[in-house]
Amino acid sequence: MNRCIVFLSALFFALPTCKKETPQAPEPGAGSTPQTPVEATPEENVEENAPEDTLTPPEPGAGDTSIFSQASNALAMDLYRVNRDKPGNLVFSPASISMAFAMTYAGAAGTSAEEMRNVLHFPEGSAIHDAAGSLLKTWNTDASAYQLKLVNRLFGEGSYSFEKPFLTQVESSYHAALETLDFKTAPDAQREHINSWVAEQTENRINDLLPAPSINSDTRLVLVNAIYFLGSWATPFVVESTADLPFLVKGKKRVPVPTMSQVEYHRFGEVDGARLLELAYKDSPLAMTLVLPNKADGLPALEKALNSETLQEWLTALSPEKVSVHLPRFELKDARLPLVDSLKALGMKLVFSRGDADFRTMANPPAKADRLFISAAFHEAFVKVDESGTEAAAATAVVMARAGGAPTPPKEFHADHPFLFLIRDTESGAILFLGRVVDPS
Repeated sequence: MNRCIVFLSALFFALPTCKKETPQAPEPGAGSTPQTPVEATPEENVEENAPEDTLTPPEPGAGDTSIFSQASNALAMDLYRVNRDKPGNLVFSPASISMAFAMTYAGAAGTSAEEMRNVLHFPEGSAIHDAAGSLLKTWNTDASAYQLKLVNRLFGEGSYSFEKPFLTQVESSYHAALETLDFKTAPDAQREHINSWVAEQTENRINDLLPAPSINSDTRLVLVNAIYFLGSWATPFVVESTADLPFLVKGKKRVPVPTMSQVEYHRFGEVDGARLLELAYKDSPLAMTLVLPNKADGLPALEKALNSETLQEWLTALSPEKVSVHLPRFELKDARLPLVDSLKALGMKLVFSRGDADFRTMANPPAKADRLFISAAFHEAFVKVDESGTEAAAATAVVMARAGGAPTPPKEFHADHPFLFLIRDTESGAILFLGRVVDPS
């Protein structure tokens, strides 16, 4: 019988069905005991609202959280590179993907662990888990002005045995307690239960993360991390100033789209071939950074130049300026990333190989045929930007089966053609969401 483990993370990854094999009775074990889950400012006054030039990314190695942030950001650049040639809008949460695979990595051993570590840019040892735990504490701090929530939970088959050190590590670092379910006799009911939990954590932005029949009688573990963000602009756009303006959709045809406008102080920068704009969220360390090519057809060249070093140079160019902003409203939903193909292209291959993957640190049944490998991984994200602010959510699922200044003219930032955007934590430097808009309509 296929033994499947599903991992869901801060962005949404869906799970495919595991291949059916000759049934074998699973052995009871450590996972059978239920545990309690952890659960507009007037234009004439803009000079008074100039932001302080303090929101700069941390220096490499600054603080424990930078270990996770730098690894996640490096993976973000890699994933964008292998997906940039796909047509249309693009958005994903590197923080969610890294969080999900960091939990998976806690159960990997041998060459499988080494392969994951290389692709995910993780250091050796438990440092990545300690850093992730520190960031989760920071990100889940209560705040009245905005919502940022990253939550984890394990949903495990009550009759299957998981290694206790793995469960202890994941609960300690990721606050992911184990909730035991009956996948063997009621898999679809458990799928709906997990989907309901994810929907609740994401304010119903992700309602059907696990499609039928992604959970079946072979499923043994579903590891879930959900991320949700809701923030208001430090300087909201006035709704009455929004008007239809032409946007070069997909770089081919100008289409009128609702475009927000304001003249305000923001962090702004000009680099070779592009302009940058950072819109701060009210009383929050988070900000949205927009990268607009100077040329209407300049996005492909900009994407080709995007890497960790280039991004750092771009962010360093930001400083307070008075800016005339024109930004289309946009909503990106049902955005999926082909994780398995992407990670294989980056060199993570062994963990997806039946009979070769080594996850004995996660579960170590006596029969080699009952050991686990990653059979699928899916990712889905949502981002909505309007006059008041931003709402964003995402999740990840990894399925495992047995082997069988002075008044001056304002700078111009007129986003009337495709552009890049990031939602990032300016204190840790972590990119929570990364994407592009080629069609805001």
